[in-house]
Amino acid sequence: ERERGISIDISLWQFESPKYAFTVIDAPGHRDFVKNMITGASQADVALLIVDASQGAYESGISKEGQTREHALLAYTLAVKQMVVAVNKMDCSSVNYDQGRYLEIKSEVSSYLKTVGYDVSKIPFIPISGWEGENMVEKSVHLPWYDGPTLLGALDGVKPPERHTDSPLRIPVQDVYKIGGIGTVPVGRVETGILKTGINAAFAPTDVVAEVMSVEVHHKNVESAGPGDNVGFSVKNVPVKSLRRGCVASNADDHPAIGVSSFKGHVILINHPGVVSNGYCPVIDCHTAHVACSWTDITERLDRRTGEVLETDPKSVKNGDACIVEMKPTKPFCVESFSDFPPLGRFAIRDMKQTVGVGIIKSITAVGDESESEEESESDSESDSESNSDSESSESE
Repeated sequence: ERERGISIDISLWQFESPKYAFTVIDAPGHRDFVKNMITGASQADVALLIVDASQGAYESGISKEGQTREHALLAYTLAVKQMVVAVNKMDCSSVNYDQGRYLEIKSEVSSYLKTVGYDVSKIPFIPISGWEGENMVEKSVHLPWYDGPTLLGALDGVKPPERHTDSPLRIPVQDVYKIGGIGTVPVGRVETGILKTGINAAFAPTDVVAEVMSVEVHHKNVESAGPGDNVGFSVKNVPVKSLRRGCVASNADDHPAIGVSSFKGHVILINHPGVVSNGYCPVIDCHTAHVACSWTDITERLDRRTGEVLETDPKSVKNGDACIVEMKPTKPFCVESFSDFPPLGRFAIRDMKQTVGVGIIKSITAVGDESESEEESESDSESDSESNSDSESSESE
């Protein structure tokens, strides 16, 4: 990464403000590594969108193909509803702490964030210079025209989200390490439930079940960890090759997670250049998994705003349409319905190296339940489902 001068994979750092302890999930901005960025954003509570204010760089970021747009859209899709925007590189010679440039960027980025769905009145826009450290922690003498909070002050203004401690345990696995003397250590963020030492962890969609020997949060041993904690936990007698990014850890004795054979999604196409019909097979990014899924049946086309059915069994759907789609993963995949486990029930759709749609899982069909669930889904169209898989086959990222 240092050699290339860009972030490739996500990294975790922590710092404390007067009010909160923060974990920073540093996600790559470069479009070749959007898959890694989605893995990072899927674990976040707050988005800090860094906009480069320098001449040329800002314009390319906000252009139709630009990364500023794609990242804002993905953050909203992955339910990161709180955002802080930092207008960086105010020290650059082409900007020189100019208020006009800041206001131009603020108005343009605001109008885009509004179309994505954010409430812009709640988003602070903070001019900073990361290089010079201006307006990060203390007010800057170079920005006399700015009277809002510093970057740290703005981060202290966010609200911690509600944590689902009563739900069954779910931890999407971000990475798996082999550590000498300790063994196999999966790492990820606890989304729901409580992880304790001594429980039997089941890893879907594999059949692996193993005892949790120890739990660490930021390299400190703890007895238990709850929603929002980024954890590493060692498991007994599990070869490191049998687990991978995209698995979901759960408690084998309390509603364990399972692989899905198919799932029904409520999809909105947002950036697709053509028309889409049955047989389409894009990559679905759900929590930390990326799996190609085939659209076996587009059952309904809906009104985006009201959710009212406009057409049943449409031949095709196009950009801007909302639809209900039955999808079948091409590889083992573990997802949940949005109503049961929101963090594992949201997904992005990627094709042609860009995000072409977003969606939530209405209902899932577990592996082995194919015949039963067909009857259920007819009687309960609102039931919820989710599917997730780690597919790299269709992309060379």
